[in-house]
Amino acid sequence: MIHFEKISQQQFLQEYWQKKPLLIKQALPDFISPITSDELAGLALEEVFESRLITGCAGAAWSLRNGAFTEQDFLNMPARDWTLLVQGVDRYIDEVGDLVSHFDFIPRWRFDDVMISYATTGGSVGPHFDYYDVFLLQGTGKRRWHLSAKNCEMGNYLAGVPLRIMDKFEAEQVFVVEPGDVLYVPPKVAHHGVSLDEDCTTLSFGYRAYGACELFEFMDRPCPDGMKTDYYQDPQWRDIGQPALIPDSAIRQAQILLDIDGMQFAQFVTKLDAMDVQTLQLFEYENQDEDFDVCGRYQLYSVCKIAYLQENNAVRMFVNGEEVEFKGVDKGDLMNFCNKRRVDSLHCSELAKQLFEQNLIFLM
Repeated sequence: MIHFEKISQQQFLQEYWQKKPLLIKQALPDFISPITSDELAGLALEEVFESRLITGCAGAAWSLRNGAFTEQDFLNMPARDWTLLVQGVDRYIDEVGDLVSHFDFIPRWRFDDVMISYATTGGSVGPHFDYYDVFLLQGTGKRRWHLSAKNCEMGNYLAGVPLRIMDKFEAEQVFVVEPGDVLYVPPKVAHHGVSLDEDCTTLSFGYRAYGACELFEFMDRPCPDGMKTDYYQDPQWRDIGQPALIPDSAIRQAQILLDIDGMQFAQFVTKLDAMDVQTLQLFEYENQDEDFDVCGRYQLYSVCKIAYLQENNAVRMFVNGEEVEFKGVDKGDLMNFCNKRRVDSLHCSELAKQLFEQNLIFLM
């Protein structure tokens, strides 16, 4: 877990989560990034990764290019003022995926992906805001962040620019971050990070907001006009240590927007998007010839979304938008797997065997 120097995790959840930014100095002391800038550039050469190259700065033209890229593309880049972004690195690099557990005081079913950026001196993507909760972990180099809750309106963007860069931006807070620092930014708070070094990497742990329109579409209903800009708001999180649990308080928050029950909400929050479906199919193909190891240690595919409900002393598990049922499995073992995403077939043989048969786990 990340280290809060001056406040507790519970205080963070009560006072900061989805409310206001917080700089957590040395949240991960002695942190060493599991991926170098050269390795990140190597990922951007591959078709399976969504990657972008952004060039520009304040007072200059902005440009955006989408990958996959070639080595020559990077050789042709200028000496400064550009940024490489690579999405979903946690899906393929286990050492990056393992870092997500540091933030498991937030429910894992709220997590989207880890995006990693590399920037040269002056590199930036411009001031912008979105509807994500995000933890920005500094990997290498230094970055100066400017934050503001002002002018975060949908019409406040530069015209004729291929990026959603804010036109009016007035910084209210300024932070300089170093390796191991974490900056938390809640939804609808504008942020503008500028690299202060020629080798600046930042790992972005994003927790996606659920729009009312998404929920209504999932339930096959039209979204009322007056709710099209509404978003699901988290309850006050209290179940620290159970990242896969969907508490009743979360379901009640969803019910503020529409009529939805626990099972439907669990299906919604664990549903994969189209790109993750393709990634899962690739992982399944790569492991299709494996035999079950009765002494093996297994883990859930990194791309899978998993959650569970506790109803009437029973546990209902949901993976990738579907309820998964088991026979003869201890509910404690089931919850433990959901929360840790790992299972030891030597000690939980029946659970591991059924998960393996449903092609949800692979040998560590």
